Amino acid sequence: MDNLTELGWRTYFAAQVGEADAGAIPARVLAVHRDRVDLAGEGVPASLPLTAAIANAGIAVGDWVLVANRGERLSRVLQRAGAFRRKAAGDQAVFQYLAANVDTVFVVTSANRDFNPARLERYLALAHDAGAWPVVVITKADCVDTVDEYVSAARKLATGLVVEAIDARDPAAAACLAPWAGLGQTVALLGSSGVGKSTLVNSLSAAGQATQAVREDDQRGRHTTTARSMHRLPAGGWLIDTPGMRELQLADVAAALDDVFAEIRAMAGDCRFGDCTHDNEPGCAVRAAIDAGRLDAGRLERYRKLRAEDRRNAATVAERHRRDREFGRLYRSVMKEKRRRRDGEH
Repeated sequence: MDNLTELGWRTYFAAQVGEADAGAIPARVLAVHRDRVDLAGEGVPASLPLTAAIANAGIAVGDWVLVANRGERLSRVLQRAGAFRRKAAGDQAVFQYLAANVDTVFVVTSANRDFNPARLERYLALAHDAGAWPVVVITKADCVDTVDEYVSAARKLATGLVVEAIDARDPAAAACLAPWAGLGQTVALLGSSGVGKSTLVNSLSAAGQATQAVREDDQRGRHTTTARSMHRLPAGGWLIDTPGMRELQLADVAAALDDVFAEIRAMAGDCRFGDCTHDNEPGCAVRAAIDAGRLDAGRLERYRKLRAEDRRNAATVAERHRRDREFGRLYRSVMKEKRRRRDGEH
């Protein structure tokens, strides 16, 4: 039995429960399986089957749901305060939700060849889009002579970005990250395989997740976390772990990208032309900043690349939604005509 406040319940969610939900019980989703979800809450079962309607609408770890029929059936998913999402891998024109209702995200990388500013910028865009506070956590700090160069490179990615360098196996790691894991707070981990996320989960929550050694030839993990799940933290917060992601496509996160690359957006306001592409136009303030050494040319290139990817994927998803709406209207029209003919025969 869990107190709702300790689970992260707040006024935003309570305001969504109305008279039509009389008798329904709020619960937090701890894990999502193929045909069921694991739950935490007062007076709810530890697990319930997924209804077809909820499965089709989408449900994520960290969601708040209402449980009806005296705790026997999932009723509905409450509107999220925010969610981590990406375009599904491959050619699918749909979003995949990674975690919901997260307060802080630990963007985990390591002090080796995994450290990649371009990948970190993608994760930061996800965090901004989800409305979560990002903290970059650099693991394996004990494996290098000095971790300062990694910390400095990470801090350059955003003004005021918090960066922590730790040894995930050291008990001190939990104390270092404790300020973001207090009572009722929800933290998510994002990062690629092999950076020490599962080891960090063990240190933070003593969850005992399975980990495997990193291959010496390429410093990449083999198999670690394979599913998203929530873990209770000693300080009263909750931790959502996510699998390492080989493909992380952004879609419909233009505003989040502007937040991550805020200095470029600010400079663009001084360009001579409002539609400046920062390429060869005269009076480009962004190019002037690069020439003066105030902006890294690679940073601009990554921003342009992510904006192009975001526009392309957002258009693909929007087109899929348009086709789905048109099919829905056609289906309803056909069924209406069938009913009209059937009623006419009688």
